[in-house]
This record gives sequence, structure tokens and C-alpha cells, in this order.
Amino acid sequence: MKGFLTTLLFTCSLAFAAIDGRVVNQTLGKPQAGATVTLYKLGQAGPEQIESVKSGADGKFHITQDAQGPGPRLVQAAYGDVTYNHILPPGSPSNDVTVEVYESSKKPGNAKVEQHVLMFEPVRGQLMVSEWFMFRNDGKVTYNDVDSGTLRFFLPPTANGAVKVNATAPQGMPVPQAVEKTSTPNVYKVAFAIKPGETRIDLNYNVPFNAPGVFEGKVIEKNAPTRLVAPNGVTLKGANIQALGQEPRSKASIYDVKGADFKIEIAGAGTLQQGDDSASDDSSGGATYEQIPPKVYGSMKWILLLAFTILALGFILLYRAQVPGTAKTAGQTSKAPAKEKNERRRR
Repeated sequence: MKGFLTTLLFTCSLAFAAIDGRVVNQTLGKPQAGATVTLYKLGQAGPEQIESVKSGADGKFHITQDAQGPGPRLVQAAYGDVTYNHILPPGSPSNDVTVEVYESSKKPGNAKVEQHVLMFEPVRGQLMVSEWFMFRNDGKVTYNDVDSGTLRFFLPPTANGAVKVNATAPQGMPVPQAVEKTSTPNVYKVAFAIKPGETRIDLNYNVPFNAPGVFEGKVIEKNAPTRLVAPNGVTLKGANIQALGQEPRSKASIYDVKGADFKIEIAGAGTLQQGDDSASDDSSGGATYEQIPPKVYGSMKWILLLAFTILALGFILLYRAQVPGTAKTAGQTSKAPAKEKNERRRR
């Protein structure tokens, strides 16, 4: 009788589980046992933990509690010192949820920096620098090197080590990251797991500056193209940079960097911050390839390079619009107003 009641209670708990599903190891192509699966409620105050369980031998998990309220839920699986997220939008099914995890390696494997962009904004005695790294991992192994870091970058000594770093995993939201010094002067590291898919890491720092002035930088990730972006009204000059053209809407100038080190002269003042009329339309990430005037560039190669950089600039503007305190947070930004605005213009 006791065994029957135990089985009955266990069966009932499965039948009324708030969230049930399984964890699948995509590297090995089989269910993953022993992963810690946690349900979070997502709200304006941040993630609120509801319940944590372990996946069974068959990879299955059952969470009995649920997050109250109309907002989205986050199911997170921790495996191999890396967390993997699965968002459940409001009204979505909460049964047969699949959370994908991967094996990890300290070697980059297929993970590499695909694009590196620096944006310069000289304003009121300060040079605001925003750097943007796009990682792409086409493999089935997560690149995770806690000791050496997955990203290394140069920080000018005049920044005094003050830099804000946010990392965005595939289908994730910007998360603040810790920064550590390396044994190389002025080179810092970030240990953020680079999962299969696209990962973006953003740096923001200020240095004292009066235009016209000089900025010196170093390219640590040498296998990726590096682009420099200057707002309308700001010009960059240097021996090893090449002008690619302008972003059509904001009129921001884009340059290509040749070599590992660059020294540029910066003249003028300007910003692409949210609220600048020249950048307001681009905060929706609306820059497109078709808007590039072909006559500005000498070959299809440069058109493609510029198009990719314009997309990168659009991501930067979108990200900065989502930083708390400057605009709406992630998930609250809507493209509908921009679309309506364009419709009115066409009329």
C-alpha cells in the first residue's frame, strides 16, 4: 500500500508539473543527465529564481512550481560550468521543453571573432569609445577558457582600467562581465563562454580628450576585420586606415584598419547617442544593404565590407538604446513606431 501511494504521488507530480522537458547534449547527440535546470521569472526587477532540479538519466526534468504573472519565463540548464537558456514567451506550451547544452573546450575550435568595431564620440573634453566584438561559433562545442579568457582587448592607459563590458549570448540579453588584467601591459581579458551561434561582447570606456587630438589603439584579435566609426561632423586621419564611405542615414563615416596598431587624428565633435536626430532612425537597426550608393566604392568587395559594418553599427545603436538608464530595456523596444514613421514619409 505504501509503495502504491508513493507511485501515485510521483505520477501526480509529473502530471501537474509546471514545466517538463529534457536536456539534450547537442555535441554528443544524446540526452544529458545531471544538468541543473532552473526556472526563472523574468520581470523589470530582473530574473527571479523559482525552482531548480536535476535532469535524470534520460535527460528529462520536471519542475513543479510555476512563475506567476503574464511575463516570459526562462528555463536555464547549467552544464560543464556554462549556462544555456531557453525562453518561454507568455502563452507558450510548458511541456516537452527542450534545452540544448554542449560540451566545452579551452580551445577556440570553430569559435572566432568575425567583426570588430570601434566607435568614437568626442564630446565635452571626453572621448567616448564603444567597442563591439561579434563572435561566431559554427561548431558544436562551447569555447570556454576561464583562465586565459575567451576575448582579449587593448585598453588605452588613459582609461585607467575603467571599462564596462556586457556580453550577449545567442538569443540572450546583455549581461555585465568582469574584466581582468593580463600579463601584457594594457591588455585585458574577458572569460565569457562562446556558445554555438553568435555572441556579442560590448566595451564602453572614456578617455580625456580635446579635439583635435590623437588616439592610439592595438588590434589583439588579428584574424577579424577591424572598423572605425565616427559620427557626422567627426573626421579620422591616419596612415593605416582607409575610408570605406558613410552610413546613409546617420552619415557616420566608416574606416578599415590595416595592421595591428593604429594611430589616428580625431577632429570635430559629435555623438550617435539615442536622442541625436541623425541616429534616431538607426536605433531600430534599419540600415540595409540596398541603401549604399554604389558609386562611392570601387568594387563589390568594398560594398560587402561596408554593408557588414553598417549592420554592426546598427547592432551597436540598438544595444546602446537598450542599456538601462538610456532607453528602453531589452524586450521593450519596438520597431513599430519606426515602421509607421517610414510609412508617413512615403505618403
